[in-house]
Parts: sequence; C-alpha cells; structure tokens
Amino acid sequence: MTQKSDTHVTAPKRVRRHHHWRRDVVELAALFTAVAVADAVANTIAHGPRGPYLLIVSAVVLVATAAFHTWWSRRHSHAPPATPDGPVPGAAVPGAASGRAEDPATVTVLWRMRTTVRDEPGSLAVLCGALAGLRVDILTLQTHPLAEGTVDEFLLRGPGSLSADQLARHVAAAGGSHTWIERADAHDLVDAPTRVLGLATRTALDTAELPLALRQLLGRCTIRSVPAVSPSGRPTGRTAPVEGALEQGDTVMLLRDPHGGVITVTRPYLPFTPTEFARARALVELDARLGPRVPDGQDVLTLPEGAEITVRRADQGDLAAARAMHDRCSERTLGLRYHGPVIDADRYLDHLLSPRFGRTLAVETSSGRLVALGHLLWDGDETEVALLVEDDWQGRGIGSELLRRLVALAVEAGCENVYAVTQSSNTGMVAAMRGLNLPLDYQIEEGTLVITAQVRPERAAPHGGGLEAAHGTRAAATGAVGEQAGASGPQGGAP
Repeated sequence: MTQKSDTHVTAPKRVRRHHHWRRDVVELAALFTAVAVADAVANTIAHGPRGPYLLIVSAVVLVATAAFHTWWSRRHSHAPPATPDGPVPGAAVPGAASGRAEDPATVTVLWRMRTTVRDEPGSLAVLCGALAGLRVDILTLQTHPLAEGTVDEFLLRGPGSLSADQLARHVAAAGGSHTWIERADAHDLVDAPTRVLGLATRTALDTAELPLALRQLLGRCTIRSVPAVSPSGRPTGRTAPVEGALEQGDTVMLLRDPHGGVITVTRPYLPFTPTEFARARALVELDARLGPRVPDGQDVLTLPEGAEITVRRADQGDLAAARAMHDRCSERTLGLRYHGPVIDADRYLDHLLSPRFGRTLAVETSSGRLVALGHLLWDGDETEVALLVEDDWQGRGIGSELLRRLVALAVEAGCENVYAVTQSSNTGMVAAMRGLNLPLDYQIEEGTLVITAQVRPERAAPHGGGLEAAHGTRAAATGAVGEQAGASGPQGGAP
C-alpha cells in the first residue's frame, strides 16, 4: 500500500477540463453592454449641439494626462530608498545600466595625511572639527608622540571635489603644521597592527623581503643596503650602532645589517617618528634572529625542443655553480652582461646572489647544471632586472621566461617600474623587454642603453608644502658600480 503525497515529481497527467456554459453567457452579456454604452455615447456626441467641441476637449485632457504622468515618473524614481551606508543591497544603481557618469557630489577619495599638532588638550578636537566641516570622514588615526607636539597620521575619506591644497589650508588653519598629504588606496584601509604583522610574516619567510617590508612600513623612501665589504673586496667603512640611529633631522635612518654593513633609509620630505624607528628596528632584529633563508619551491618547464629545465630561487649557496657557469660562458656573453673587465665578473657574484640586494632566479638542467641567472635588484627606490644565459642555451626562450618571472616578482613587491641596462647591440635583451608588452622608455646614458618598463601606474606625488618625494637616479647603474655601496654591480644581459 502506497501513501499519497502533496508533492509530485513525475510528469503531470492531462486533465480533462469541463466546459461551463454560464461563463459564455456572462461574456456575451458584458459584450452587449459595452456595445450599448458605446452607441449611446456616440449618439450623444454626434447628434448633440456641441459634439465636436466635446471630442476636442476629451483629446486635450487625455494628452495632458499622459504628459503629466510622464513628468511625474521621471521626477520621482521608483528605486528603493538609499540606506545611510549606500543603496539597498541588490538594488540597481541609477545610471549604472545606462553608463551615465556618477554624481560628482557622491564621489569620494582616500587620503593619507600626517600633521603635527600642539600637545595641548583640545588641539586634536579642533583639527577633527575642521575636517568635519569639509565633510571628511576619519577612517583611522595613529598618534606619534614627540618631544614637542604630537604627529597625527590619518586615513581620510573626503569628497572628490576636495583637493590636497584645500585640505592642507584648512588643516593649517586648525593648528596643524608640517602637513603631508598623499592619495591613498584600498590597501591603506588595513589597520597598522595588522599591516605590521603581515610584513613580519613576509620577512620571516624570505630574507629578500626585508627591504620591501621596510618600504611598505615607512612609505615612499629610498632604501640602500651598504655592505661591509664592496664587491671589489675593499672595506666600505660604513657601520651603524647596534640600536640604530636617526640622522640629518630624523630624515635618515641607520640600521645595522645582520649580514654586515648598514641599511640606510632616507625620507627627506617627512622625518621619521620614534614609533616608526622602533617598528623598523624590530623588523631588522627579526631578520637577524632567523638568519639567511630562501623559500623552497621550483617549477619544471619543457622547452620547445623537449628538454626540461628547473626554475628556482637562488642565493649565495649557489656561488660555486654560478662561477662554473661563468667559466663556460664566452667573453662576448660576459661582456654583454657585465660592463667591466671580464676577469672581474666573478667578484660580483657574491653580491648579486645576496638576498639583501634583491631576488635571483636560477635555471638548472635535468642533470642539475646551472645554465642561467636572472636578477631582480633593489636600487634605492628603483628596481633593476639583469639576465645571464650560458651560450649553449641561448635562443631557446630561457631569458624571456626569466624576465617575465622577474617582472611578476616586481609587481608582487609593489614596484612601479623596472629597468635593464645593456648595450644597443644586445638584440636578445632588447627583444625580451619588448616581449613584455609593457610601456617602454629608452635612454642612452654614457654609451649604454637603459630600457625602463612601467609595470603599474604611478601614484600621485605627495603634497607637503612644496617638498618633493625623494627619487633615485640611475647614474650608479652606468658608473663605477662595483665601488658604489648598495649598487647592483655591472648590468646587462644576454637572453
């Protein structure tokens, strides 16, 4: 015995519907009534004394009613009311489907602002009141106490029509001094403790992350690692106290490099605060305690002719294999890669393979022999790429593959541009840079070709009362690089 259910999952059966004559009678009666009413109205209008006038008035009334309805519909949208935080979830945004531009009054932008206020009760309240008068919302606030006054760092969201100059003038009128303003983005919405913990995690996983972590922690700045011994073997004489130091009006930070030498951080447009100095020193101490480390992982690729190669991160542990590759390279290949005497090429390997100065990718054959190196080098606030491929392995796409991976690492590190220094006769390197399909800039400096690729749009320069952000120069890239502290050594490449 089966039970009946209210839910049917099988196909519905055809049901015979009974025909009711009563419905037909009702429909006929309604039809006769409509015809009678229409006939009566027609006779009244046609045979009446003012029939034509009545028709004209009726037409005018109908047109006026339609026009009024159209005007009312356009003025009073049927969209659901907006909530204080924006439109109702799931509701359509007016103008989005038609592609119309947003209302300028509703467009907002993010700003990072730092200003110094007097260390007096109510000074911060006056500043916040001035921001409220501009309809500026304070998203985050950090305070950096100083010996005289307090530095307040804000993340603001203001109207799109508000410029940096207008914001600076109102802040100055509210008692703020030494004001610095820069456009922000969504990444700045992360609170300071979370950002510092993330930077510490990245530093703990990779030695090469320390300069990048310092730059992201301190904003726009120039970071140079000055080794204790130059690539040519001569002592640089640069050192720093164990606890670090601030110099030149607190615009230069000196930190002792755990690998020897000193890390110099320069930010001339904005002095460092004690809080920033303490955070930077904590990152350097973390790196020193963990020691040298390079993340594991490798990719196995198949070349067009069928040979397999392995791409992995390299460090100073690959120094012997890199020197052996130098011995197998021709003088022309080494000359295109290094802009100095070929006999001195081995001197730069220890420097180039150091994670402190950048990241290096190595290419190995299936037998484990090193046949190519690709370097991504931190040059102050700029980033350089350089390649070296053994003669027997050139022309197989290895250089282009390394260059693409290096640019991807640069994008991950937040770099805006990468540049390569080579010779105009190095057609392989020029072709590899063109193969990136990125905007390129070509410059001739002291007989060498500098190719710069823009990997992401540049952010607007900060507003700081006429002070400009520090920008590096590529002069060290084409000069006596081996003697330059923190430089990458001679550049070039042969894909």
